[in-house]
Amino acid sequence: MGMSGLFDLERHFAFYGAYHSNPVNIFIHMLFVWPILFTFLVLLHFTPTLFNLPLIQVSPFGTLVLNIGFFLTVVYSLFYVFLDKKSGSLAALLCFCCWVGASSLAGHLGYSLAWKVVLAAQLFCWTGQFIGHGVFEKRAPALLDNLAQAFIMAPFFVLLEALQMLFGYEPYPGFHATVQAKVDAEIKNWQAKKQKKSL
Repeated sequence: MGMSGLFDLERHFAFYGAYHSNPVNIFIHMLFVWPILFTFLVLLHFTPTLFNLPLIQVSPFGTLVLNIGFFLTVVYSLFYVFLDKKSGSLAALLCFCCWVGASSLAGHLGYSLAWKVVLAAQLFCWTGQFIGHGVFEKRAPALLDNLAQAFIMAPFFVLLEALQMLFGYEPYPGFHATVQAKVDAEIKNWQAKKQKKSL
């Protein structure tokens, strides 16, 4: 994939949208995707600092550690901004809020309790999402076909869906119509392959 393909929002959205076309499944993902990211950042709070960077004391949030969790937050944020400046900036802000909130919660809980809370939350959220796919979407999750793309796009996908539903937001005029056509074509292609296999 070239650099232009890496930041092709239509292509990313169409890929993810083809696995999330059922309204109930989309709603389930809206509920659970960001908590998955948040609780993962809680766990990453306990990783060591990168390149011996200093710890940052931010009252009342406690200690912010410039570690893998911070690096992941920066990567996600920059990627979303490159995909779409307006909604990407909002997504980046949410990512940093998650990182700060997760760091604060992790500091208050301590590792021995934090990993148990994270495990319970992750199991609950992932179960909900697999139910969404198995019962409502009737298609395996995107992560089984493209793990990296699914994990990176999921938070941005549900945010864009919410912005479109609530405010009619589009990154540019005609975006949703173009993407929907690509999603429909991808689903039709998948159904044809599925039918061919069953013969």
